[in-house]
Amino acid sequence: MKSVNEFERTAMKVSAVSIGANVLLSAFKLLAGIVAYSGAMISDAIHSASDVISTVIVMIGIRLSGKASDKEHPYGHERMECVAAIILATILAFTGLGIGYTAVRKILSGDYGKLAVPGVLALVAAVVSIAVKEGMYWYTRIHAKKINSSALMADAWHHRSDALSSVGALIGIAGSRLGYPVCDAVASLCICFFIEKAAYDIFKDAVDKMVDKACDEGLEKRLKNCALEQEGVLGVDLLRTRVFGNRIYVDIEIRADGDASLRDAHKIAEHVHDSIEQSFTSVKHIMVHVNPADT
Repeated sequence: MKSVNEFERTAMKVSAVSIGANVLLSAFKLLAGIVAYSGAMISDAIHSASDVISTVIVMIGIRLSGKASDKEHPYGHERMECVAAIILATILAFTGLGIGYTAVRKILSGDYGKLAVPGVLALVAAVVSIAVKEGMYWYTRIHAKKINSSALMADAWHHRSDALSSVGALIGIAGSRLGYPVCDAVASLCICFFIEKAAYDIFKDAVDKMVDKACDEGLEKRLKNCALEQEGVLGVDLLRTRVFGNRIYVDIEIRADGDASLRDAHKIAEHVHDSIEQSFTSVKHIMVHVNPADT
């Protein structure tokens, strides 16, 4: 199982790389958008700048979630990571709405002749953004899976949404340069939808983990089979699971020989407990109850 120190160390390293890349990229895109007269690229730059804020929130959430259990929080602080993800989703949603509002105003104005045609630099910035953000998505995603971090995975999808929005910006800028100035505003509106979709997915995943959602059926089946493989276990009467932040809690009732001694029944329960903890690294706590089997 990943130690708390290793979890934090990996998450902080990835987040620091993310912040550095986003600061440089957002500055470049903002400059390109201003110099090349591209509203879509300026919107894309704002999206990248929001990544910096969201990554800082992720870092704070991960740091708090790594705190040890205490008297007031006997089950730990893992849900703080979910809180960070919810805040991130909210920031994303408002960022998208702001970009969408500006784009709709330009589209509804109808005076497209006055809209500036973006320069070549805006096209270059869009291509660079797509490459960098897609690379950051895979880099962050790999490490998020490695340490099983929902907040870090949310940040990875934030990178992906930025890459997709840059694709929209590229198409819009190219369309404007081909003689359709309104395409730049349409691209900004498309970026808004990408951002809102990412915000919804992040929010839903975080809420599911906050309300003790059960694990998927495949994982529960593997947990049950692991218990049944232990010597002395004659069946599984009940299995309940709940996701708590990035960890899992398990309650299981097993059947054992009703004539066995209390000491033997306890030993069987211990075997089930230890086997599940060793086989499933995301499991933080297991409660094993032994029922007497009919003989």
